[in-house]
Amino acid sequence: MEELKMQHRQGGHGPFTLRKIANAAMPGLTLVALLILWQVVATVAEPPVWLLPAPANVANAAFEWRADLPFHIWITLYETLVGFIVSIVIGIPLAILIVYSPFLQKTIYPILLAFQSVPKVAIAPLLLMWVGHGELPKIIVVFLVCFFPIVVSTTSGMQSVPPALLDLVRSLSASQVQMFLKIRFPSALPYIFVGLKVAITLAVIGAVIGEFVGSNAGLGYLILISTQQFDTALAFTAIILLTFMSIILFYIVEFLERVFVSWAPRQ
Repeated sequence: MEELKMQHRQGGHGPFTLRKIANAAMPGLTLVALLILWQVVATVAEPPVWLLPAPANVANAAFEWRADLPFHIWITLYETLVGFIVSIVIGIPLAILIVYSPFLQKTIYPILLAFQSVPKVAIAPLLLMWVGHGELPKIIVVFLVCFFPIVVSTTSGMQSVPPALLDLVRSLSASQVQMFLKIRFPSALPYIFVGLKVAITLAVIGAVIGEFVGSNAGLGYLILISTQQFDTALAFTAIILLTFMSIILFYIVEFLERVFVSWAPRQ
């Protein structure tokens, strides 16, 4: 008993802490094992570098492009974040209007559902014709892929409030503004962050789609020119950077969720 008290005072939790450390280390160890396996296969099988470069070749490509990579990373990150933020600024207020307006529920919401079914790859070339080259068409593509998950999650969250709770608040003479600020919006926050986490991963994909169609900078542009020149190692470098960017942005949103929705139950 005294030993357990001592561990508690020191912040330790015995086997539980070791289990948490092991669980946190497993993804990294798995990644290292996959890289080693990849290097072994590339060394033994000796495929052409343009077909399957070894991790060492990818590292060499990243080193050769070390002066230009930060610029391309920033372009893709800028397009991703701007499109994502614009989708939040427009999507959440629109979802609130949809919840409070039966007319919008019957008109705008079905149109949004139909529009979401349109492949964004098909829209990107049209945006290039309509608004020209530059960052704007990429930002619009990011906005389009992020907009629907945010609207749906916010709408679902605000409609998930139990009717009995709303009736109770009305019986206490609460105004619509008070009901929104105290009941509806806080209840919707866990749903909103689910939509945001889905949207932020799609945002990176949207930026790459836009860069594929027409761009002279960005990680998607690097993938496009590297595959045209059979520089597969550079393409892998850009893909790995995009993967890390998506993961980092996802965990930033998850961190914000823990800050602003700390009361929500989690597994």
